[in-house]
Amino acid sequence: MAQPATILLVDDEQDIIKLMEIYFGNEGYRVLTASDGIEALEQLEKEPIDLIILDVMMPNMDGIEACMKIREEQKMPIIMLSAKSMDMDKITGLSIGADDYVTKPFNPLELVARAKSQLRRYHTFNEGRENKEHEWVIDDLVINTDTHEVWVDEQPVRLTPREFAVLELLARHQGSVLSMEQIYRQVWKEEFMESNNTVMVHIRKIREKIELDSKHPKFIQTVWGVGYKMIKPQ
Repeated sequence: MAQPATILLVDDEQDIIKLMEIYFGNEGYRVLTASDGIEALEQLEKEPIDLIILDVMMPNMDGIEACMKIREEQKMPIIMLSAKSMDMDKITGLSIGADDYVTKPFNPLELVARAKSQLRRYHTFNEGRENKEHEWVIDDLVINTDTHEVWVDEQPVRLTPREFAVLELLARHQGSVLSMEQIYRQVWKEEFMESNNTVMVHIRKIREKIELDSKHPKFIQTVWGVGYKMIKPQ
């Protein structure tokens, strides 16, 4: 029999903790609690956690700092809770690694539904990636050379066969600069002409699909006057 998912509830308001414990407990989840970010990090050291519900405003260590520290090592879904409803607050929460953002006061049934959705997406993503020996993992970019699938931040990305071939070539030589001529010859199997901008166009299209900001690329860097290179994680 499968073990129930473990949810860590982090909030300094005990009424909210008790309410969420009831709702998630009724759904069959194993529930752990913490009253601030420091306690949450301590729980993570002791217990395997499947999902975290993390309040923003807490004493000692708030949810923003806790989320950033968690994301240094952990990939499980994080749902942020906050009494603030401004768009910038939501953007801040999501930009530091949260997967969803719920504004207080909230409907407990909606929070449970969102948690279920995040768990389902997370488990489906991980269960569907069995060919680890065929994968290149570069930060939150995953390239599966066996299935020709690509994910960024656990979201699937659709590339054309040529785009995938260019990305795979850069990944196999990550950290090294490849000229446009080298890329063209290896991917297109043809002689390269100086006026040919095919590689440049494909790099632009790939960046539009895998980069958060294609104008300030994170994965594929341009080395001016030389070519392109894929970053190599430290």
